[in-house]
Amino acid sequence: MAEKSIDHAFTALDLTSAATDPTYAGVLSFMRRRYTKVLDGVDTVVWGIPFDAATSNRPGTRFGPQAIRRASAIFDNDPQYPFERDLFTAMPTIDYGDCRLDYGNHWDTPATIEKEATHILSKANFLLTLGGDHFITWPLLKAHVAKHGPLAMVQFDAHQDTWFDDGKRIDHGSFVGRAVREGLIDPNHSIQIGIRTHAPEDCGIRIVYGHQLEEMRAADIAALILEHTAGKPAYLTFDIDCLDPAFAPGTGTPVAGGPSSAKILSVLQNLHPLDIRGADVVEVAPAYDHADITAIAGATVAMYMLGLRAERLAR
Repeated sequence: MAEKSIDHAFTALDLTSAATDPTYAGVLSFMRRRYTKVLDGVDTVVWGIPFDAATSNRPGTRFGPQAIRRASAIFDNDPQYPFERDLFTAMPTIDYGDCRLDYGNHWDTPATIEKEATHILSKANFLLTLGGDHFITWPLLKAHVAKHGPLAMVQFDAHQDTWFDDGKRIDHGSFVGRAVREGLIDPNHSIQIGIRTHAPEDCGIRIVYGHQLEEMRAADIAALILEHTAGKPAYLTFDIDCLDPAFAPGTGTPVAGGPSSAKILSVLQNLHPLDIRGADVVEVAPAYDHADITAIAGATVAMYMLGLRAERLAR
């Protein structure tokens, strides 16, 4: 057996090696990936954006990236369920740390996020971002579209996020409408899963409401997503409040009547044909969490996103 080490986030010899840190100890990068700003030889980057100034209800998602990283320590580098593989063997992955934001000047935040995401994507092939509130998806989309062109959006969420926007607001409830108006996402091939609120407009995006999810099998939900996106390059954004508060209490705007984590993870598992060009997990607010329930859900969703990429690379 290879000699064991600790603090793999700093001591890793290469970007594909497995960690041997005890679950309860060691530096808490996402899934023990190496912390580095060096992008040479990197396929996939995990990055945190600790921002919550756009929230409309309970703040605290600035602590989301920390909480998700901490919860990810439970993934101990055995073959990851349900992907039956070490995700990183053929997928050199790093934890790029967090975006440096000026907490006293929020008007600079979108440009800062877009600029750094653009830099990451100039060298890496795939960016998985840990939020932060859902406003961050707008500048992230701008960076991804600059590389890949307009994208289909697959959004897991309790909210449509299509509220009024004058193009200047810092608001986590309006980024979708802005993205449609700016041509970042193709509404004809975009879909929202788990919606349990109403907004003034749907922007032409297909909606699967929470009560509809309750009547559908996970495989059928995934099939609907794949049919609607029609093979288009896609951006996958997951607001943790898509899940019922029983499974994700630690979020700013919880809405009752949502799906279980088990059901939505089964949906994600069935999305392996989806051509995902970028992804994020947002709205984890650990101050309202209990026993890390929400952080574990967020970390698991993020791990599934990496699993889908690892499967795609293995084909």
